[in-house]
Amino acid sequence: MADSKREIARTYETTGAARLPDLTRVAGVASVVHRGAIALDAVHYDTEDLRLTAGSLALCQRTGGPDAGWHLTFTVAPDTRDDLRAPPSDTLPRSLARLLRSRVRDGALVPVVRLLGTRDVHHLNGADGTLLAEVSVDTVRAERPDGGGTTAAWTTIEAVLADDGDPALLDLVGRRLRRAGAHPSTAPSGLARALAATDPDRLPPNARAGGAPGPAAPADAGDHVLAYLRAQTEAIVALDPAVRRDLPDSVHRMRVATRRLRSALRTYRKILDRNVTDPVGDELKWLAAELGAGRDQEVLDARLRAALDDLPRTLALGPVRARLRIWSTARRRGSGARVLAALDGERYLALLDRLDALLAEPPLLPAASGAPGRALPRAVLKEYARLAARVDRARDLPPGHDRDLALHDVRKAAKRARYAAEAARPALGKPAERFAGRMKELQTLLGDHQDSVVARDALRDLAVRAHAAGETSFTWGLLHGREEATAAARERRLPEVWRRASRPKLRRAWEG
Repeated sequence: MADSKREIARTYETTGAARLPDLTRVAGVASVVHRGAIALDAVHYDTEDLRLTAGSLALCQRTGGPDAGWHLTFTVAPDTRDDLRAPPSDTLPRSLARLLRSRVRDGALVPVVRLLGTRDVHHLNGADGTLLAEVSVDTVRAERPDGGGTTAAWTTIEAVLADDGDPALLDLVGRRLRRAGAHPSTAPSGLARALAATDPDRLPPNARAGGAPGPAAPADAGDHVLAYLRAQTEAIVALDPAVRRDLPDSVHRMRVATRRLRSALRTYRKILDRNVTDPVGDELKWLAAELGAGRDQEVLDARLRAALDDLPRTLALGPVRARLRIWSTARRRGSGARVLAALDGERYLALLDRLDALLAEPPLLPAASGAPGRALPRAVLKEYARLAARVDRARDLPPGHDRDLALHDVRKAAKRARYAAEAARPALGKPAERFAGRMKELQTLLGDHQDSVVARDALRDLAVRAHAAGETSFTWGLLHGREEATAAARERRLPEVWRRASRPKLRRAWEG
């Protein structure tokens, strides 16, 4: 796997021969050490239609200097980036190529611009010699890889915070630089600036100085639904590299985007032709299942560990933690590999292509051209009616297995109603926001109930295994009883939460 480094940095533009001001006047900086100049030579790669640049990614191979090799940079947040590095090679290393798959797919990566120049490096040190930040003056020339076309040259100053440094230092450094005549760069990146100078017509709008112009306001119901679908599709594509890097919560977030997308396709069948969207929904269901291979076990493990932590030590009899660890490891084995296998498969790429095609040529029905204030509430209220029917059915059942299954169905219906309202919120405003909030409250309550059901099954299995190994099963039985009490408490709260979720005035606000 490539080495990864997170950097917090700010870039400033200057004119003429740039000179750094005296940065020892910055609070906390005791000395500025000149580290010399480094030659810059980097060839940047992208697809012909600049998909990486449009997604705020940059891929280059640098020649010479201490950081020679392949660099893949992700913009994490304003002023924050992840730089993944791999050794020099004639071809892009597989460890980096996999991280680009959701965007590049079957396309080819080609050189798009070459940056040459020098980097004059200075270290800002504290009183004890600790590195606080690195400030460099970069003199850059951009040219087309084929040597033809327009060239451009500029000078920038970049301040990069040291590992574990205080970001407030960059504020102080920036203040000194601005007083010396520099100003914050308006270009999203050095690559974007180079492309703007050498091939401006090719640059994606969101990579231009000042960013892309805001999208046109949705005019009809179809516009609103498509905007929601587009946002969820982009979330899947953007989260793909994070899942492959095993970043915290990335699998969960990608799974949620997948479910939201599928839910919207099902809810808004009066707006989008289901003959086209149903097969896409089936593939989204498959992807969500693959992403959930390890996530559900992860949630269960956390619940059982927390339950053990909550017990008095005198009630944790036998090797319960070791038993839980062995049991959990066996159940989770291979789940991560399963997720990666799905993302590396052709079925996943085909799904992404189908989503792109659906957004490019949406199968809109006549209702799509209707006013959003009429078409969208009808779809959301239809989900509400389905939810209400499931609530009535669950409440008519006696406590037990069948009622647990029915309450799980209620939870899924509440989630679908919530997603429907979230998709409609830009058009319907506060009523949709309030409704989604109440659906989330109901979903959370019944989610805890369902987690308790799953935990009880797991605790029974652990008790059986412990007994077979000659261990006491007392602790597992005790936790089982606690989970039964938790589920009962959630069921007692259900009528109150449902009353809030089903207030008629919410419905009247939309139907009126």
